[in-house]
Amino acid sequence: MECVLAEALLSQSRDPRALLGALCQGEASAERVETLCFLLQRLEDEEARGSGGAGALPEAAREVAAGYLVPLLRSLRGRPAGGPDPGLQPRHRRRVLRAAGAALRSCVRLAGRPQLAAALAEEALRDLLAGWRAPGAEAAVEVLAAVVPCLRPREDGPLLERVAGAAVALALGGGGDGDEAGPAEDAAALVAGRLLPVLVQCGGAALRAVWGGLAAPGASPGSGRVEEKLLVLSALAEKLLPEPGGDRARGAREAGPDARRCWRFWRTVQAGLGQADALTRKRARYLLQRAVEVSAELGADCTCGPQEGNGPSLFWWSEKKKDELLKFWENYILIMETLEGNQIHVIKPVLPKLNNLFEYAVSEENGCWLFHPSWHMCIYKRMFESENKILTKEGVIHFLELYETKILPFSPEFSEFIIGPLMDALSESSLYSRSPGQPIGSCSPLGLKLQKFLVTYISLLPEEIKSSFLLKFIRKMTSRHWCAVPILFLSKALANVPRHKALGIDGLLALRDVIHCTMITHQILLRGAAQCYLLQTAMNLLDVEKVSLSDVSTFLMSLRQEESLGRGTSLWTELCDWLRVNESYFKPSPTCSSIGLHKTSLNAYVKSVVQEYVKSSAWETGENCFMPDWFEAKLVSLMVLLAVDVEGMKTPYSGKQRTENVLRIFLDPLLDVLMKFGTNAYMPVLKTDRCLQLLVKLLNTCRLKGSSAQDDEVSTVLQNFFMSTTESISEFILRRLTMNELNSEPTVGSQIQRVVSMAALAMVCEAIDQKPELQLDSLHAGPLESFLSSLQLNQTLQKPHAEEQSSYAHPSECSSVLEESSSSQGWGKIVAQYIHDQWVCLSFLLKKYHTLIPTTGSEILEPFLPAVQMPIRTLQSALEALTVLSSEQVLPVFHCLKVLVPKLLTSSESLCIESFDMAWKIISSLSNTQLIFWPNLKAFVQFVFDNKVLTIAAKIKGQAYFKIKEIMYKIIEMSAIKTGVFNTLISYCCQSWIVSASNVSQGSLSSAKNYSELILEACIFGTVFRRDQRLVQDVQTFIENLGHDCAANIVMENTKREDHYVRICAVKFLCLLDGSNMSHKLFMEDLAIKLLDKDELVSKSKKRYYVNSLQHRVKNRVWQTLLVLFPRLDQNFLNGIIDRIFQAGFTNNQASIKYFIEWIIILILHKFPQFLPKFWDCFSYGEENLKTSICTFLAVLSHLDIITQNIPEKKLILKQALIVVLQWCFNHNFSVRLYALVALKKLWTVCKVLSVEEFDALTPVIESSLHQVESMHGAGNAKKNWQRIQEHFFFATFHPLKDYCLETVFYILPRLSGLIEDEWITIDKFTRFTDVPLAAGFQWYLSQTQLSKLKPGDWSQQDIGTNLVEADNQAEWTDVQKKIIPWNSRVPDLDLELLFQDRAARLGKSISRLIVVASLIDKPTNLGGLCRTCEVFGASVLVVGSLQCISDKQFQHLSVSAEQWLPLVEVKPPQLIDYLQQKKTEGYTIIGVEQTAKSLDLTQYCFPEKSLLLLGNEREGIPANLIQQLDVCVEIPQQGIIRSLNVHVSGALLIWEYTRQQLLSHGDTKP
Repeated sequence: MECVLAEALLSQSRDPRALLGALCQGEASAERVETLCFLLQRLEDEEARGSGGAGALPEAAREVAAGYLVPLLRSLRGRPAGGPDPGLQPRHRRRVLRAAGAALRSCVRLAGRPQLAAALAEEALRDLLAGWRAPGAEAAVEVLAAVVPCLRPREDGPLLERVAGAAVALALGGGGDGDEAGPAEDAAALVAGRLLPVLVQCGGAALRAVWGGLAAPGASPGSGRVEEKLLVLSALAEKLLPEPGGDRARGAREAGPDARRCWRFWRTVQAGLGQADALTRKRARYLLQRAVEVSAELGADCTCGPQEGNGPSLFWWSEKKKDELLKFWENYILIMETLEGNQIHVIKPVLPKLNNLFEYAVSEENGCWLFHPSWHMCIYKRMFESENKILTKEGVIHFLELYETKILPFSPEFSEFIIGPLMDALSESSLYSRSPGQPIGSCSPLGLKLQKFLVTYISLLPEEIKSSFLLKFIRKMTSRHWCAVPILFLSKALANVPRHKALGIDGLLALRDVIHCTMITHQILLRGAAQCYLLQTAMNLLDVEKVSLSDVSTFLMSLRQEESLGRGTSLWTELCDWLRVNESYFKPSPTCSSIGLHKTSLNAYVKSVVQEYVKSSAWETGENCFMPDWFEAKLVSLMVLLAVDVEGMKTPYSGKQRTENVLRIFLDPLLDVLMKFGTNAYMPVLKTDRCLQLLVKLLNTCRLKGSSAQDDEVSTVLQNFFMSTTESISEFILRRLTMNELNSEPTVGSQIQRVVSMAALAMVCEAIDQKPELQLDSLHAGPLESFLSSLQLNQTLQKPHAEEQSSYAHPSECSSVLEESSSSQGWGKIVAQYIHDQWVCLSFLLKKYHTLIPTTGSEILEPFLPAVQMPIRTLQSALEALTVLSSEQVLPVFHCLKVLVPKLLTSSESLCIESFDMAWKIISSLSNTQLIFWPNLKAFVQFVFDNKVLTIAAKIKGQAYFKIKEIMYKIIEMSAIKTGVFNTLISYCCQSWIVSASNVSQGSLSSAKNYSELILEACIFGTVFRRDQRLVQDVQTFIENLGHDCAANIVMENTKREDHYVRICAVKFLCLLDGSNMSHKLFMEDLAIKLLDKDELVSKSKKRYYVNSLQHRVKNRVWQTLLVLFPRLDQNFLNGIIDRIFQAGFTNNQASIKYFIEWIIILILHKFPQFLPKFWDCFSYGEENLKTSICTFLAVLSHLDIITQNIPEKKLILKQALIVVLQWCFNHNFSVRLYALVALKKLWTVCKVLSVEEFDALTPVIESSLHQVESMHGAGNAKKNWQRIQEHFFFATFHPLKDYCLETVFYILPRLSGLIEDEWITIDKFTRFTDVPLAAGFQWYLSQTQLSKLKPGDWSQQDIGTNLVEADNQAEWTDVQKKIIPWNSRVPDLDLELLFQDRAARLGKSISRLIVVASLIDKPTNLGGLCRTCEVFGASVLVVGSLQCISDKQFQHLSVSAEQWLPLVEVKPPQLIDYLQQKKTEGYTIIGVEQTAKSLDLTQYCFPEKSLLLLGNEREGIPANLIQQLDVCVEIPQQGIIRSLNVHVSGALLIWEYTRQQLLSHGDTKP
């Protein structure tokens, strides 16, 4: 078309000056400039053939260039895209720029003046350097792309180098920051696609300058320009990685750069393979593929240049190993391309092939790396960073399994990869979930593999590397806020590393930092277990010669003793043994060195620590001082007890005397000071406070955890020591509490004395309360009791003045004291602690004298214990304390309320209700801080749900009764968020009701009956957990199952917070009830009715519900509980509910619920045959009501032998059963017929055993029916289902009587019926839950049947085909979707333009301006469909890779002769770049169908009239070397899951959208 236009113009006038001058007149539209370009190109062709004008043409070309094109380009450089000229749209502007640039190049060639080209290039270069981010950069690039080919290599060499340098800098700097990044990125892409390919075509200095800029150190991948650099490299791949077939001149090749020999090039490629952007990864794969193919065709050895490290080169080639190298890289590229699919079913067959890569990569001869291991890391990094978490988990597991089958040589890259990407991937909690079918409570498969990998890898590391690797590994664990699950398994893996002296003080500090990181998690058990493992890690890996006992003791203080390091645990014993073995090897401690001890000994260290602790500071002379820090007291007490237990290990049979002697050596300084408390009134306050702190901490720490607590000699000796000082301590405390009471201006010293003394007194009260043997039997109130009872409760301590505080400060602490004194927060905490300690003492007093509390509320006129005998005032003070104290200090107030509320509920109900509300407000507002929440919740439950409170509230039926029920439902609601809350409530209530039931014979469960909703909710309790919640539950169960092996289980109370324990507690409570006891009987009957109501409510709320949904689980639990209650229900009660049970059989239920309903009906009919008539009536319902629910009753009939077991006369029942069953054997529903035939077969077996003659008439019918179904031929579904239903456990194995036990109800039947594992409750959980005792008369275990040995697979249908062959035994890659990159074809020598013109002229059609390029498409079916679509919508031409495709039958079948009416052009894939460049100069916009970061939505894109649509390959899409040729990428909006459409469908959608827009635009122009 364009050639025809140019010929027509030249035929009108042979004067080029006039012709060109005419075209340069008027507005510079895209069409005018393109026509000028076509004419100049035609004149240039004629000039080359020697048929043009001799002198006029050069002068005319100079005039066009200087007078029209250069001003036009200058104006375009100054005008922003989409700027003030409304007639110049951005895409029209681009057309004008390209056409003007091509015309300018023709003018320069026609003018024959190289100086013109150099001048234009200089001007454009200045514009480019001055305005990189300005829109004018686009025009400058077009000018340079036009004139650079006209520059002279020698004369203009420096200019070419400067242009090349600027172009590279712009291309690599396109991803700037801020709002200007967009225009800069566009300019960079334009430079890479237009200017740089032209520069490298010039060769010589320009090519060397471009390559020098790309390979410069500043352009390394670390600079963050990977995407831009790969864009440039892929655009220049033909010059930097030249195709051997294109140029055979070896000399020319050797002069040019070879990117394969540059290690920075390969680092860029590797960085690109791991990028998040898919297009960048595609470019990196393209460069790798091209480098391999070039190497293979050249056949010459090649080695990448030097780099850091001693390993193999990043890339190398040897002709001797060509086959192995090709195999490795082919597999490698195919793996990387397969990973792009991101679909696990496609990728999983590839994973075994990764092992082959390692076999290729490691030399069998000398065991060293042949290929650089960083290539393998790229694959794993790509998998780790996948958005598909299943793929991430598969990749992590595959990496961790590497050392199970092979031993890889050491590589620094491996270690760095483990510390970096692997640990980043391991931070994802979801990776640690159980595998399908793995039992609950077992260890995470990934956790086990991580442990095994780490142990193996560290054992293989060189000795000089181990220490640094472990230190980096541990420090990485502190680099982020890890979740509880990952940090637990990482710590567990570290703890299993064999003993090695690898860590010094830096490692110990890093472990301490990890422990601090674990404190942020909310799962207390996981946190405690992680601390245990980290302590074991320290003991295994610490080099004791590099650390001192002081360092170790400081590290031990970072562990929470209440969570992990408890005395008496196996971890404590292990620590003591470690200290015993290594005590003589520790580095001397500063404390020991200061007193002249050069040989480090644990005993000497501890003795010196105690002496230094007790000794007061020299500057301390007055009574006023600050409260000393508790840290030192904790440290000293911990080390004293560790030293004592270590000494006990040395002489295990020495006895109590030895323990007493050792303790006295350590504690003599402390005991001496304590004995002087009562007599020495001038002892420094700091010294007394520190000694009291140490006393408290020693008593706390010495308590043994575990079963051996009763036999602890250390605890006994310690208590005896301190009992001898109690008189002195008591006198001192009382003196300090009562002194200076008349002072109007309290001093810091006096106030702190009161605080410390009250704290010590509270500790004494707690100790006496926990040791009842220390209490006196007499209720006579001594001075201590009188003092406590007369305390002014909630009295705040007046804050001292700031000046007075600072005057007693240590000189080095003055500034901090002044800062603290200006804030009331610090003093508020002190006052709150003081009030807390008051209530601790009062709690002790109320428990001791609870019998003296008046129940009527009337106050005694002259009480000798006011706080006890004036309860209303005390309760009001308690409410006031709840408003003052923080949530972590209200526990003693709750303990007081437990004593007061039962006494005052009748007389002061409103006050008690207020206490309920205030206490619940505190509980509901508490965070998940475990150590605060759970003790408070337990105390709250104990005073609100105290049996006396429940009984009184139910009796008076006042507001308190309804308030308690309201709180009960709120607690249940909270349980859905905080697991274990309901457990606390139900456990306490059941235990209190059991105790009351054992004390009173009748009416003992009256209070329980009033709160039966609690038992009801407990029986059906259980939430459907989210996946992350279930993971935490599984890991906690795993830790609990470790038992004594994990010290956290011993230190922390076994709270049994799992949801199962709520139901277990309720069920065990129900099993203890006695059916002969009237109150028990009424309670159970009321509960049974409520359970049936609940079942009906759930059925009505949702008629159809899914398996394992919450509705399914609730109904399942209802019928499980009814089965438990059944043995205690009598006939009279059952008579009232039997109809409701039968009605439940007609409801649409899941399989597990049907089994329970059928089972309970069988048990009822067996125990009470009187209900059989009602059972027969169930078969008389209308057909519409029955439907398939009749199967439930037919299944019951199949167990008629059990039902009639105790009936002497069975004939009438059997006859009735046969009549009923026979009529259902001919039902139109196949399932009903199957159930009926099973029942008939079992009934007929019973009849034959009994030899009933009356049934002889039915014998032919029954025998023929059974024979017919048994002898079904073939392998159809009917026969399979008949075999399956006979083998079904409910008919083949299950025995309703022998299998009646808790294990069948709660574990076996749910497991066999397909319920989720969350609903399986094993029998050992019932036995482990000891809060409620076992019922002596209840059957707990299975008896004679084999039901427990069955598996679901024994009877459920399994679609099992032939065994799949292992992946390694299959033909390699037969199961992998290969993605083919078409860059290996030859260059065509056809005259494409002529071919196009000939076909268009021959067809004589009016064609649109749309060109569809399908050269990359392989499949004839897709090409045939596209041909048909293009012809229908009037495309101008369809470009294919080979015209041979039109003879393919599949093509012809789809095209239906469209190829006869549509112009076809053959352009092979290697020629596409030139073809696209040519079409760009003709004004075409190149449009690609590809999903990239900058793709435009098809619905938002406006197609230019001259559009070229480039379609990609079916699997690979558009290759990376063609993407930068695109002007725009368009993507089709998708709503589904599948990520791509068929290429024919995609092309058809875009062709139609183009046609639709053109039709609309043409329609708008019509008048």
